[in-house]
Amino acid sequence: MQENKEIKALFHLIDDPDEEVFISVSDRIVTYGRGIIPNLENLWENTVSGEIQERIEILIHKLHYRDLTEDFLRWKSSSYQDLLTASLLVSKFQYPDLATSSILQEVEKLRRNIWLELNSYLTPLEQVNVLTSILYSYYSLKGTEVGYQHPEEFLINKVIETKRGNALANGVLYLMLSELLDIPIRAINIPRQFVLAYIKPNYEDDNSLPEDPSVRIEFFIDPMSGQVFTHKDVENYFKRVSVPPVDSYFKPISHTRIIQTLLEEFSKCFDNEKNSYKQRELIALAELLMENKL
Repeated sequence: MQENKEIKALFHLIDDPDEEVFISVSDRIVTYGRGIIPNLENLWENTVSGEIQERIEILIHKLHYRDLTEDFLRWKSSSYQDLLTASLLVSKFQYPDLATSSILQEVEKLRRNIWLELNSYLTPLEQVNVLTSILYSYYSLKGTEVGYQHPEEFLINKVIETKRGNALANGVLYLMLSELLDIPIRAINIPRQFVLAYIKPNYEDDNSLPEDPSVRIEFFIDPMSGQVFTHKDVENYFKRVSVPPVDSYFKPISHTRIIQTLLEEFSKCFDNEKNSYKQRELIALAELLMENKL
């Protein structure tokens, strides 16, 4: 962007010691949009003060965050809220210049490898065994316990790159592939866990929900490892954690709610003074996706 007199004056005031002045200046700079980012990057490169560089970094982050907010709003209002697009938006919070083509290629490669092993004669369990075998054995995806000291394990780009993610990130990848392959797997609302369920074909339509929603579930899947669990296993889990298995725990959750949960959990990685603004921003994005809010 060509620097006019106002931009030059604003850049000159970035180092103003008065915090209120800096807030006012930064708000005005942000109104120029992402086109001003190269100018800010050039200013950063020609600044020797670490404190001023930090302020410039905050400004660049604000500009990226504004665009990201608009992208999430577009995704929420779209007719098809696909998980891949939204999970890449979550990654762009941490990696705003993320190139997505290689990730899309890798997901397509996985989809094709699984599709080549599927046929219409396979049982539900056999279908899942194919998906699980390729994802966790052939592709070597590893599951890790949720650790908020490892933010990369929440992000789809890093999961694809390192083949390592927590239950939430691995589960999102598992769901993406299931949908691309028309395998009826959905996330459900089991407390303290991110669990997937194979939905019986005659109950795929949400409008056909039986009085007891657990009836529609063939079996359950742990996205950490792809291990299959029976209804009895899940009953035992509820007994172990002393939680009554109410119907709502067995109802599929929407893509919006899945991404909202991903943002909420990811925000917990920034629970310190230096990065508290990131936590606030991620929570704000999650609130933006509330299903009764536009």
